[in-house]
Amino acid sequence: MKKTLILMRHAKSDWSVESLQDFDRTLNERGQVSAKGLGAWLAREGYIPGEVITSGAVRTEETWAGVKPALPAPLIERSERAMYEAGAATLLRVLKSATEDVVLMIAHNPGIAMFASQLVNVAPDHPRFRDYPTGATTVIQFEKDSWLNVLKGDVAAFVTPRELVG
Repeated sequence: MKKTLILMRHAKSDWSVESLQDFDRTLNERGQVSAKGLGAWLAREGYIPGEVITSGAVRTEETWAGVKPALPAPLIERSERAMYEAGAATLLRVLKSATEDVVLMIAHNPGIAMFASQLVNVAPDHPRFRDYPTGATTVIQFEKDSWLNVLKGDVAAFVTPRELVG
């Protein structure tokens, strides 16, 4: 059975309330629109997660809340605090705990950008893949039957919200 990983950086966050802790920052209006656009794109392209893992930070939860209405309900939704400000090694450890064939992980830079770069056989020919802007989403497919065995996969798609919602 093929495994599909959807790596999404949280959508654009709101910096207007300086007193908020970073973990508690919400999405701004553009971020909310972007999250809905990403959900519609995932549904249209047929990338339907059976499991969704967020960092638990407010902006990852709000990104998922925007994406979610466009998709069938996943079997598993969970947050992993270890993904907050995590590097690629921690994100891989969390991925290896996944149980469904299609997994959506919503996390933060720079870790998610490094993780995406490390997982792909060939980086997509896209000018924004390396810096992974807010809402950037990579779909990676692995010819493996277990998440424990994933090392490198092939990019099926890469998109940024600006391509979807302007």
